[in-house]
Amino acid sequence: MGLLRYTLWRLAQAIPVLIGIITITFFLANQIPGDPVEIMLGPSPAQEQVEAIRARYGLDRPAYQRFLTYLAGVATGDLGQSIYYDRPVLEMILLRLPVTLYLTVSAFIFAIVTAIPLGVISAKRRNKPADHVSRIVSLIGVSTPSFWIGLMLIIVFAFYLGWFPARGLPLPWASPADIRGAETQLQVVRTSLYHLAMPMVALGTLQMAQITRIERSSMVESLQGEYVKLARAYGVSESKIVRKHAFQVAQLPVITIVGLGLSTALGGAVLTETVFEIQGMGRLIITAINNQDYELIMGTTFMFGVAFVIGVIITDVAYAYIDPRVAYGDES
Repeated sequence: MGLLRYTLWRLAQAIPVLIGIITITFFLANQIPGDPVEIMLGPSPAQEQVEAIRARYGLDRPAYQRFLTYLAGVATGDLGQSIYYDRPVLEMILLRLPVTLYLTVSAFIFAIVTAIPLGVISAKRRNKPADHVSRIVSLIGVSTPSFWIGLMLIIVFAFYLGWFPARGLPLPWASPADIRGAETQLQVVRTSLYHLAMPMVALGTLQMAQITRIERSSMVESLQGEYVKLARAYGVSESKIVRKHAFQVAQLPVITIVGLGLSTALGGAVLTETVFEIQGMGRLIITAINNQDYELIMGTTFMFGVAFVIGVIITDVAYAYIDPRVAYGDES
């Protein structure tokens, strides 16, 4: 089975998963105590107004009818209408998604750039001071919640030192007219990077710690392989052994944790965006839950599910690029 056929097959397998996500989210969201119309209109609304809004958003119909209508809408790209914002859900997601992707991808770049060298150095200098320091750093990173790291960064670097801003995250491609104090696009980029620094570290620390631990373990195992011993017997330099023989093979477990972690980091972005008051997908889903905006809850959850499925598929496909021994599907 070739790359294209395998990718299409995995995409087809993802359809039942996404339908399951929609089904579970729909019926759980509709079990939340309270009434979104009362939240919108207040505690004592006029009955005529309540009925009009229920009819407008289809809340007067049975749950199974609304579910089938929603499924049909998703199949055509329609994620419904937000009750709270009174705008299409897809429009709200497309407005907020770039901010979350910018934060999440930046956090993972930070994690990978710091974790892989730490893991390699730790494996090369096993049971030496550098290895102990790396393991302590990764243990602290795994054990510390991202929101706590974010709060500590705000207290130290925003409140006491005043080095970085504690709120918001402008996009680097935004217009200078939309950014206070920016006159050129370069100033917009600089402002964006200043705002990005702390939430990127807060969100990326956990991923950095996990990747460091996996990289170290994988490199230690790879450096003890028979092919490495043979290369040493032939007099190959240690740096070349690490770079050309051990490193590539050791990346398979790292690809797994990166591919799956990039998807699950979107969930961590919810807390990070709340701490730093970033208007992204995290704040959007919190607003949806607080206001019982059913369509928005389902739309944001569906997008998180799509991101997770795409991350898994990309991870599977990337395996064969790193290790030729891995085949697509049932290919021998």
